[in-house]
Amino acid sequence: MMRRYQIGEDPGPLEDWPFDNPFSDYKILSGAPRASGRLDSGGTGHTARAGIWRCTKGQFSCVEQGDEMMTVLSGRGRLTDMTSGDVHALAPGDTLYIHDGMRALWDIEDELTKAFFGYKADGY
Repeated sequence: MMRRYQIGEDPGPLEDWPFDNPFSDYKILSGAPRASGRLDSGGTGHTARAGIWRCTKGQFSCVEQGDEMMTVLSGRGRLTDMTSGDVHALAPGDTLYIHDGMRALWDIEDELTKAFFGYKADGY
């Protein structure tokens, strides 16, 4: 099935995605961010997955699981690569590529929603 996501449009129903994956080593740093999402393709046991992710305001760090291309559909924030120190502002329409294993600092200023495509050679 083909899906089309438009900037600012509601992408449909999402499930609660708690910050509990031990491989991601989540650390909540400020606020009480809550994530939700939906896989439109792939998932556990697959090398690729695509879908929607949303997070409420707050700041957290994690280890990214898979190479990922994302496009922000709504909201605002910053994503910092904690190894290189590179900081990327995120706003509707922005597209960013992140790497498997990257320690990231997410600073969500306004509830952020992204569409993503991820790849992990050894599977999710």
